[in-house]
Amino acid sequence: MRAYFFLALAPSVDSFHMPASAVLFCLVVAIADGDTLTARCGEPGAYEQVKVRIGGIDAPEKAQPFGRRSRQALADLCHRETATIRSTTKDKYGRTVADVQCQGQDVGRTQVAAGLAWVFDRYSEGYEDLYPLQRDAKADRRGLWADPVPVAPWDWRQQRRSTPQP
Repeated sequence: MRAYFFLALAPSVDSFHMPASAVLFCLVVAIADGDTLTARCGEPGAYEQVKVRIGGIDAPEKAQPFGRRSRQALADLCHRETATIRSTTKDKYGRTVADVQCQGQDVGRTQVAAGLAWVFDRYSEGYEDLYPLQRDAKADRRGLWADPVPVAPWDWRQQRRSTPQP
């Protein structure tokens, strides 16, 4: 059985020129961490790789507590699955920022509700519905909220940049 993946509402699957609000149906081929995946989009024989940053969330970095669990949860939900990717913008690294659904679940909501990602305050406009999920996860001490002093990824990255590396 062959799987065909296609693009709707956009003229091409050019990962460098994908318009905002494009909707892609793609095969997820790699998981970088708890908020970033790579998908193969397009028609058979003309696939393109699209690196996708999940909109509105920030997951722990791999070296942070819960970083591996967050990555694994995203892999369990999306790896080798067809994802619906709704592009919203590009980030400063050239990744497509998008709302993603795998197995009928909104990935950002699922990661936040499980306590495996924060609502990314800096980029939370349009994602305010994630805050109650984060409050519930924190109150129930799910995932990273089990840590007595969880460090947000943006703070962790800042600390790493300001600390001299050997």
